[in-house]
Amino acid sequence: MKEITAKDLEKKLQVGEKVNIIDVREIDEVAIGKIPGAKHIPLGELSNHINELDKNEHYYMVCKKGIRSGSAGEQLEQMGYNATNVVDGMVGWKGDVE
Repeated sequence: MKEITAKDLEKKLQVGEKVNIIDVREIDEVAIGKIPGAKHIPLGELSNHINELDKNEHYYMVCKKGIRSGSAGEQLEQMGYNATNVVDGMVGWKGDVE
């Protein structure tokens, strides 16, 4: 699976690149803040929301440290989606949160 750092993902956002970010953390974690524009789908709910995703899009998967998002990305890839794991997750995110 492809990987990216939070810093490099932030650079994409800063230059206006359209990115689809899926935050797979739990509700209480996301309440602290998430990357602006990220779609929240807890890891355990991913299969229930698969019909909301487009196989023609590229998804950046994020969690706290990159472990759960890696698992989510692998699940998506096995179903034919294009996914990249944010390897350092929100721990590495230094940008704004919403």
